[in-house]
Amino acid sequence: MAVPFVFAESPAADVPALPDARPDIRSRITELRLSAFAGHRGAGFPLGPVTLFAGPSGAGKTTALAACEALARLGGGAPLAEAFPDPAACVPERARPDAGGRRGFRIGCTAEGAEGPVRLDIAVQAEPDLRIVGERLTARGVVLLQTALRDPGRRTVQAAWHTAGAAPVTRAPLPDDRLGTALLPLRVAGKTDGQRHVLAAAEQMVVALRSVFPCDPRPERMRRSVPTVPTGSGRLLPGCDNLADVLWRTRTECSRRHGLLVEAVRTGCAGPVADLVAEPLADGTVRALLDRGDGVRTSLARLGDGELRYLALTLVLLTGPGVLDVDVPGEVPDALRTLTVLADGFDRSLDPVQRRELLLTAARMGRRGHIRCVAAVHDASWAAGTPGVTVVHLNA
Repeated sequence: MAVPFVFAESPAADVPALPDARPDIRSRITELRLSAFAGHRGAGFPLGPVTLFAGPSGAGKTTALAACEALARLGGGAPLAEAFPDPAACVPERARPDAGGRRGFRIGCTAEGAEGPVRLDIAVQAEPDLRIVGERLTARGVVLLQTALRDPGRRTVQAAWHTAGAAPVTRAPLPDDRLGTALLPLRVAGKTDGQRHVLAAAEQMVVALRSVFPCDPRPERMRRSVPTVPTGSGRLLPGCDNLADVLWRTRTECSRRHGLLVEAVRTGCAGPVADLVAEPLADGTVRALLDRGDGVRTSLARLGDGELRYLALTLVLLTGPGVLDVDVPGEVPDALRTLTVLADGFDRSLDPVQRRELLLTAARMGRRGHIRCVAAVHDASWAAGTPGVTVVHLNA
């Protein structure tokens, strides 16, 4: 590969403590590293409770969020081709192929939790064949897993993971199209302290990655589907197409959070708002409406783009992983997980009042520790000085 498989050290992200000053043991992504990825080289971005990537078009905001989403897909067990549907676009533009015509890219992240900072770095060959050619998982200064491509003719990598028993490491082949860290629980017995350390670190990383929810509400699809979504699923899709179905569920499950949602909608939607309701129809579908309080109900399909995006993103921030279509590990208690919402075009179509209120909602939820937000905006001057909000300025 034209990009050498070398990992650069970078400082761990600054993570705020819980209000009672105890260490936060919830698994969460606190740093994104783009060592050589598309237009980024040697870049490391700390991720706080709310992080805004700001910059002009072409600065790499969407690319950073796409890298985070790809890592999340790999952490959930997705094959490499699903995580990177256009791998050639991820290769730095000026990267030259080696003698074998191979080019690639390098990305990584840090997950904090009970095991402290756990680092994951991977090197991916994009051309001529898509494959993971190197992976490294480290924690407490110990390399817990390391893989390398030994034989280009085979679709495997040679893996070595920490054992600290009679043999210091265990070696075995792993597939070159899956994240080795996500496969470790199937390979490591957990009989020695070293093995248990490997399992705990791998679990922390996988839980953090699987708790990422990319969200980009599409008003045009929300308008088409809101009146005709079948009831029953109650899990919000990334495009928020099934918003009405989710409101049907959440309105009855948690009156307190529904009250907070209605209060936020009053600020972000034109006209009086007494309630936000879901109305079942005779054909088994459900539609969502704003109750104006005077006998008039307005279908959400009649709202403007900014109102729909504001409503959908507010719902995401207030409800959490139990309501979103995200593959969180069911065996891990909610107290040990933190949802990370990825929102490209966070302020798209929003007016100044809507974007400010949405940011304040994200910051309030971030302080509680259960939900974090990583978003992209063109200009973040309006967000400057907001407590709990980190702005990363990118230049084209």
